[in-house]
Amino acid sequence: MPYTPAHDAVEDSEVVESFIRRHPLATLITHDGARPDADLIPLLLLEGDNGRELVGHVARSNPLWRPGNQRGPVLAVFGPAEHYISPSWYPSKVEHHRVVPTWNYLVVHAWGDLVAHNDPKWVRGVVARLTTAMEAGREEPWRIGQAPADFTEQMLRNIVGISIHVERIAGKFKVSAHRTETDRLGARDGVASAASGLAFEEVVAAMTAPPQIASTD
Repeated sequence: MPYTPAHDAVEDSEVVESFIRRHPLATLITHDGARPDADLIPLLLLEGDNGRELVGHVARSNPLWRPGNQRGPVLAVFGPAEHYISPSWYPSKVEHHRVVPTWNYLVVHAWGDLVAHNDPKWVRGVVARLTTAMEAGREEPWRIGQAPADFTEQMLRNIVGISIHVERIAGKFKVSAHRTETDRLGARDGVASAASGLAFEEVVAAMTAPPQIASTD
């Protein structure tokens, strides 16, 4: 992550990995040596014998997986959950007016080498695991076995599996952690009153109790 002040860095691996699982649709950034490209790809975080791994799949027609279309490590960006912060939300504004607008957000970056998988068994296994994770909590979760076998096989032939061995992972939660508690909670209340939805709830929760502050206590 290019720029992460100490007060924004999240070192707790449980917090970082939980965020990835709640926001599996990653922006996967690759580079072919001439220009960068970005694809939106759902990625599942797994813990294996060789450490953390991100797995997913892409359309066979997507050139991303073909040799030569990506060089060096790739970057997967999860999130952000975000919201604009108005200076008017800081209680200190009435005291000195030395406040400016900003944007708070939660984001996780993961780097690693990408490997393509053409093995039908491997691909089917990843699709099944990803589906199980996404369908979890539904009253009647869909399973890959519910589709006709010939249709499923046809769909699987149209995709290629990918895996990324995570060499580095970093979380950045920019949640006004460097400001006074009064200002931080005032901004939190502003976000809570201006927005709704899961992503905004995450921003509010992180501003209420910044995990980077808890990890340094």
